[in-house]
Amino acid sequence: MILHLVFMFAIICIANAGDPNILTEFIAPNNTIDANYFTFTGMRQLVGGEYPTTFKALKVTMNEFPTLNGQSVSYVVLEFPIVSINPVHIHPRASELMFLVSGSLQVGFVDTSNTLYKQTLQIGDIFVFPKGLVHFQYNNDTKEPALAISAFGSANPGTQSIPTSVFNTSIFEGILDASFHATRATLRRIEDGLKG
Repeated sequence: MILHLVFMFAIICIANAGDPNILTEFIAPNNTIDANYFTFTGMRQLVGGEYPTTFKALKVTMNEFPTLNGQSVSYVVLEFPIVSINPVHIHPRASELMFLVSGSLQVGFVDTSNTLYKQTLQIGDIFVFPKGLVHFQYNNDTKEPALAISAFGSANPGTQSIPTSVFNTSIFEGILDASFHATRATLRRIEDGLKG
């Protein structure tokens, strides 16, 4: 009976995973806030600006905009110059809902059965990347940049780059060799490529 209760409690805890609910409308650092506290101006650089020369993500999470703490939302604007990629990564705490504003993108994610779901997005398309799954976005157009806006169901979705996590950390070389069934020289070339 006790084991059954523990099991049920564990299921309830897993089902409720995510941003914690807050007991007020918002979390304020003090009682002297005004409308400026609820305004983020960091995206103004996009208006009339030029595309970067490499992929760029302008994030609006609780790290950049503390007002989002407790609100269970965040935002990112993704700028893709010609032939650029947002490398394979995950968001461990939120799903991503992407809206393509301009250009076209190759996008995809891999589920836990190792099935790849990929799509070519055109202007106005929306694509969802489920929480915690490996995914990517790629602008393979040689003439047109792309711009996308993504929303997240967490004030702090987190981003974990798979190449960086695997190859630019101190995971024992023998583990990587065995995991990828590759020689140390091959893996070093990959590691060196990530440093540049």
